[in-house]
Amino acid sequence: MDKYVYADILLSNPRDSGLVPIRAKALVDTGSNFVTLPEHIAIQMKLEPSPIDPTREITLADGSHRTVPYVGPVSVRFGDRLCFVGALVMGDEPLLGLVAMADMDLVVYAEKRRLDVNPNSPNIPSAKAK
Repeated sequence: MDKYVYADILLSNPRDSGLVPIRAKALVDTGSNFVTLPEHIAIQMKLEPSPIDPTREITLADGSHRTVPYVGPVSVRFGDRLCFVGALVMGDEPLLGLVAMADMDLVVYAEKRRLDVNPNSPNIPSAKAK
């Protein structure tokens, strides 16, 4: 039985409205801050490296370090929620990290292996801004 949480998301490049958005099944990872995309998806979306900060040094789960491309902007949709983020180019499947989930005010139900909108703000994302 699969022990991971996945979410159906829609990815697009807000700088190129002529590209067809990509529907993807993303691994939901509360241990990561970033959205990550496999290289083939970043290429399809025509995402460009940041001119100021084109790479990021990351620490993997095994403690090793790597430098990976940092691209964007990326529009991420989950249901009727939307956010804009940068993405790390790495791995073999899309990953949805904490920054995007917090921006869209999403909640992980690990026991049900499900991601959903915050029930305390079902109509519009809510956030603290202090």
